[in-house]
Amino acid sequence: MSRLLLLLAFVVPQIASAQAPQGLRAGVGSVAISARRAIPEHEPLYAKALVLKTDTTTAVLVTLDAVAVGEIGPIGNDYLGKVRTRLQRELGIAPGSLIVNASHCHGLVGPDVDAKTVEAVKTAMANLAPVTVGVGVGREERVSENRRLRLKNGHETDVRHAYSLPPDAAVAAIGPIDPQIGILRLDKADGQPLAIVYNFACHPILGVNGDGDTADLAGYASRVVEDAYPGTTALFVQGCGGDINPIRYKDVNHPRHAETLGNRLGLAVVRAARTIRTAKDAPLVVMNETLALPRADHTERIDKLEAEWSATAKSLKGTTLNLKTFLELVNKHGLSKEFPSYDSHLYLTELAAKRADLTKLDEANRRNVQAYVDNVLAMERMTILRTNIALLRKHAATNRAAGGKPLEAEVAALRVGEFRLVTFPGELTVEIGLAIKKASPHPSTFVAGYTNGYLYYTPTAKQLRNPGAAQEDCDTLVAPEWERLFLDRVAAMLKKL
Repeated sequence: MSRLLLLLAFVVPQIASAQAPQGLRAGVGSVAISARRAIPEHEPLYAKALVLKTDTTTAVLVTLDAVAVGEIGPIGNDYLGKVRTRLQRELGIAPGSLIVNASHCHGLVGPDVDAKTVEAVKTAMANLAPVTVGVGVGREERVSENRRLRLKNGHETDVRHAYSLPPDAAVAAIGPIDPQIGILRLDKADGQPLAIVYNFACHPILGVNGDGDTADLAGYASRVVEDAYPGTTALFVQGCGGDINPIRYKDVNHPRHAETLGNRLGLAVVRAARTIRTAKDAPLVVMNETLALPRADHTERIDKLEAEWSATAKSLKGTTLNLKTFLELVNKHGLSKEFPSYDSHLYLTELAAKRADLTKLDEANRRNVQAYVDNVLAMERMTILRTNIALLRKHAATNRAAGGKPLEAEVAALRVGEFRLVTFPGELTVEIGLAIKKASPHPSTFVAGYTNGYLYYTPTAKQLRNPGAAQEDCDTLVAPEWERLFLDRVAAMLKKL
């Protein structure tokens, strides 16, 4: 009997130990996905995977240095299905547990990005280890600018390379930015970070000198974080950057290079990450729902913009100036408004003789310069109109082909400890994200666009009614009613987190 009791005393604790909850475990994987091309690669493109696992739940967050998860760019629309099928078959990961976010950088990935994504997830899965979790926020206001300009005539336009900027005198205000950096820190048993996930809203499209391939400011920022914490994987999650540009996006006085802004963002992440304290027993929840959204009817807007284009074309008038004489006169009148055509003594000589030949010449030249400027402004407006009409026609054709079928959008939600993230496939404008954060019952709520698909721009209902026609309200498939449907769904999902 005593031997039996001794045996039971040894076996029972072992069984209890094997059945005890293991808590949250995490693993990371990173695989280069840059296309092999004959141009310089300034900051490599990666597929990075973070696998989070408890005894009952598995969640996978993948970040891609790519323009989008399907639809535009080199990643096909079959990418998400192929990755999910393999992960379910080979690792038992349910399709709804996968969240894939594209940074929206404009680098080119290779054709095997789906296989490399699976490779990154497998690496992460094979290296699961217990982690503690903490959440925090950083702040960086010197990286981004809102690209929507609010004009005095009530219209809005964009700061884009495809558009000419309006005259300074026509601009009344700009839209907001979101300087907040949402940070999830996962620490290993030794207290060092295994992964730092950071969420920030900005188009990473500044590029580098020349035509080099690059992960842009997100790539440089992640390198700063990983250099500060050796052995850590930094995962950039794009926020609501639909109308957010890198600051000084159209600067013509300095070479374009994303490294400075990327370093600035990365240092802000490092500073904030140092203040985060992690804890055990973090809850893990992942949700995935499909939201049906109404499609826009662009017919009326196309007609209005076409009519404006025709009216603007008719406003063009003949002018005696060409570019050479225009620049010559602008230069002279800029140097001396009072005496542009000759030195002052000749004007004074004419005045003493009661003549005004130079003064009359100056008045005629000013009228001719203004006429030339009016033509230039009209042609700039026509260029913007033509660009946006083409976008509207493209999406109108897509919506007609759908035959009344609504758009289907994946809305995902992830909770890791007190960190909460909601996602959407479209290019969300920043006011959408700010509204979600403000309304959330959870203080550490963050929002990601460009996730689990791509639905073009998804601006606010007010922006969609913009009569000036910026890119966000023309390069879109959705009707204004989409916003309320999305915000209501997000609110319901956040309550469950």
